[in-house]
Amino acid sequence: MCHQFLMLTLAILMVVYQIIKWLFPHDDPMPAPTPNLTTVAPTLEELTLIPVLLWHGMGDTCCFPFSLGHVSTIIKENTAGTYVHSLKIGGNFIDDYKSGFLTHPNKQLDYACQAIKNDTNLAKGYHAVGFSQGGQFLRALAQRCPDPPMRNLISIGGQHQGIFGLPDCPSLKRETCEYYRTLLNYGAYKPWVQKFLVQATYWHDPLNESAYRNKSTFLNDINLQTTETQPSQANYAKNLKKLNKFVMVKFLDDSIVQPKESSWFEFYKPGQDKELTPFNKSEIYNNVSVVL
Repeated sequence: MCHQFLMLTLAILMVVYQIIKWLFPHDDPMPAPTPNLTTVAPTLEELTLIPVLLWHGMGDTCCFPFSLGHVSTIIKENTAGTYVHSLKIGGNFIDDYKSGFLTHPNKQLDYACQAIKNDTNLAKGYHAVGFSQGGQFLRALAQRCPDPPMRNLISIGGQHQGIFGLPDCPSLKRETCEYYRTLLNYGAYKPWVQKFLVQATYWHDPLNESAYRNKSTFLNDINLQTTETQPSQANYAKNLKKLNKFVMVKFLDDSIVQPKESSWFEFYKPGQDKELTPFNKSEIYNNVSVVL
């Protein structure tokens, strides 16, 4: 289990390194002047690199030196010291770790929204990179908490259409993972499970679509798939369209996200769990109120 987790971390770090080159195309924040042309000195704002916000996934924390702590270091070392805020949910690392399993996403999002508002380094905007479930949490943050503004969002192995299966649980004992899996398979939409287990809030049962739409307490809301539109959803699409870019990375051999195509907003057709609906033919794509 530990070996698999470390290999996944290494793969993520390789992806992050490539993403850095896309977000920050110049190693030097001040380009050299072109000879024989009149140059205008860049403003202080132009010289300031846009900060980065990170949100970890299930079984991780903000700052483990072998995971997001190392990601933060890579970003700083390759972008002339860009400011990085790696979200820590709760007052310490233990609370942060537990939050990935036991703190409802709505509560985490309220905490995260307040945290970024309190961070003056993010006041003029930031890039965001989310890992696993941190991907859809950051997407929800863009929808629900547009100030300060998120400039670009990169979701690495997120579950934007939810999961229908939990083959593996990074960093958890096998017995604990099996217990969570049992809860999801037999009672994901029971109120106490929705309240207790984070993964239940983005459990998407294609064999019981009506239960998902009526009883999910998170994913159906941010995907505008509730039975009735809620007033709080009014600005979700508008806020999401404020992003310059929304990049979604799918792992081809993902052993945690099921189906892995959920990372690209694809999911099973209702009523079965074999055939997938391509994104451009999905309800979310065709819903005029949601433009990704």
